[in-house]
Amino acid sequence: MLTPMWILRLSILLLAVATLRAEAPAEQKVLSAIKTPDLTVVHLWAPWCSNCQAELKSGGWFKMIKDNPQVKFYFVSVWNNGEDGRAMLKKFNIADQPNVTILADPGPRRGENKIKQFAGLPLSWIPTTWVYKGGDLRYALNYGEVRFPVLQQFLADSESEWSHKGEPSIE
Repeated sequence: MLTPMWILRLSILLLAVATLRAEAPAEQKVLSAIKTPDLTVVHLWAPWCSNCQAELKSGGWFKMIKDNPQVKFYFVSVWNNGEDGRAMLKKFNIADQPNVTILADPGPRRGENKIKQFAGLPLSWIPTTWVYKGGDLRYALNYGEVRFPVLQQFLADSESEWSHKGEPSIE
């Protein structure tokens, strides 16, 4: 028989499990953004990361953002103890662009609680850059610095129809 105390304990346990599985606010915002029909770039980075700094210093991100005003860019600082890195992005003229959103994962930089997954994808290295269109992951650059001409091509390809209708078969 279920006693009121047993029901209370079960309710608390279920609430604790639900809380543990809930995404952080940054992750929730990204998950909502990537479902839109817009072309969306999610860039996972941290201001202390030398590879991330090299991308910023090259001016590639600034040019990419300016040249693609229709694309939504999400800069998500991870492994940075909840800090969003806005000051560094501001230094490179990225923070105040109208198509840029800056977010931070609340997790720690090191240790057991460091995130290993974001938006349902594995995260093992930064910088990591993902390109989404209409809820679909089109490209994933999961290890290291982006080559901006390649990223620009990925954006162009993501806007295409992705169809081979009418092409001859390989028989």
